[in-house]
Amino acid sequence: MSHKGKTGMRQMVVVMSTVEQWSSLKALQHGPGDEQVSLTFGSLGPNQVCDVTLDGRSATLLFADSKQDTTEVGLGWAIDASFKSCTDGVTTFLLLIQGGRYTARERRMVETLQAHFGAEALKYLLVISLEDGKVADTLDDALLELLDTCDGRYCRITSSAAKDGLGALLKMLDRVLAENGAAGYTDAMLTEARGRSTEDSAMQILRQKVREMEEQGRAFKQLVQQQEERRAKEMEALKARHAEERKKDAAGIKQYETKRESLEEAVTSHGAMLQIQTRATDDDDTKKMSVILLGLSGSGKSSALNLILKRAGNQYSTEESSPEPPRPTLFCERKEAFAAGRRLILVDTPELWDEDGVEHLELVKDCLALSLPGPHAFLLVLQLERFTQGECEMLGRLQRIFGRDFAEHAVVLLVRRDGERRRPQAINDYVAGAHAALRDLIRKCGSRFYELNASAESQSAVSYPQVKDLLSGVNKLVASHGGRAYTSRRFPVQELQQRTRKEGALEGNYLLRDA
Repeated sequence: MSHKGKTGMRQMVVVMSTVEQWSSLKALQHGPGDEQVSLTFGSLGPNQVCDVTLDGRSATLLFADSKQDTTEVGLGWAIDASFKSCTDGVTTFLLLIQGGRYTARERRMVETLQAHFGAEALKYLLVISLEDGKVADTLDDALLELLDTCDGRYCRITSSAAKDGLGALLKMLDRVLAENGAAGYTDAMLTEARGRSTEDSAMQILRQKVREMEEQGRAFKQLVQQQEERRAKEMEALKARHAEERKKDAAGIKQYETKRESLEEAVTSHGAMLQIQTRATDDDDTKKMSVILLGLSGSGKSSALNLILKRAGNQYSTEESSPEPPRPTLFCERKEAFAAGRRLILVDTPELWDEDGVEHLELVKDCLALSLPGPHAFLLVLQLERFTQGECEMLGRLQRIFGRDFAEHAVVLLVRRDGERRRPQAINDYVAGAHAALRDLIRKCGSRFYELNASAESQSAVSYPQVKDLLSGVNKLVASHGGRAYTSRRFPVQELQQRTRKEGALEGNYLLRDA
């Protein structure tokens, strides 16, 4: 096998193909006979070879055996072994494909060639398509790109036209050597490619390490960020828990303060109620009703006042002890009861004029001062079954003392005393048959009259509804005047207030409360 090309040196071609494609190449030697074409298959060391002879020109093809499961490293060794067998010739590379199809396996062969021999090896690469059988309609983009890199060194060989195909192959071998150097691909190129590969590998390793370091740095940063986020979430959760605890503590404190304030308010309110029930305040005048009891001595004013106070304060008993004999009233006296949310002020008076009809001015001022912020009404107390000349003249004298409008604020109270043994007569019947002067007095007082049984025998059973009716009538009278107190120009309120403060007239008073 000493055939030579136009260069005078033996042309050695490293063939990259599968076993099937190499077998297809072998099949060409059994095609139609042509004495000018010769394909001789044999071996050169561990490699299978094929000597191609055409018109006195020849080339030796060395098969780089690559099995189906050959790895990239194994494929590289096979190509390298075939290349090392080309010690006495010009070396190029040949890729065999079947039917114009550029499969993944062939692409892997080209990539392995570049990886082991460098990109310079593609300048010496030819592509042959064996097209006995099924042929691709068009070439795919990957094959076209490869052919563009190989400067279009591509031809087709069929068994029916093997001479033409092999002739084209030999011409391409001459052209590639003419364009890229007659020496072909050399050991020096391989050494340089491997040096670059080593450098590239080192750079690749360095880049890989850099990428790994960067990846580790990113992973570390991500880990730190995750830890910071976790700590931030834990801090937020801790803050939220502390805030919730503080909120609960604040709610507990607020609840405690509310209870304490409520208790203090209840205590204060209770104390205020006790104060209200024990004494009237100066600014509570709207809840006060003041009544002055007027009449002759012995008419029963004091008995009526005490009974009204007891019944107004809900003090009631079916077995009350007999009252002490009444004593004559010598000075004005104020007594109070707290009933139905209102303070009732009753002022007891002695007879306000002497036997000659001359008024006791100081007593008049005393009773008016004690009735402040009133008086709101006057009770003219008359003893039932007794109507004397003095009582006939009483209304006129009171009008001269208190003013012409006195009767408009007056109520007549007829008191039944002990010692009257007759069967009680209905009060309306009594008034209807009474003396004309009494009927005239009642008429001038607006026909307002009430009965009060103050006898020891029957006051417990009868007096309660009588007092209720009496106070109801007094309330209606006061309401008819808009709740305003009765005033007189003769006795200015400021003077009466100064008299009260100066003399301390309320020191001896007492208060009865609701039961």
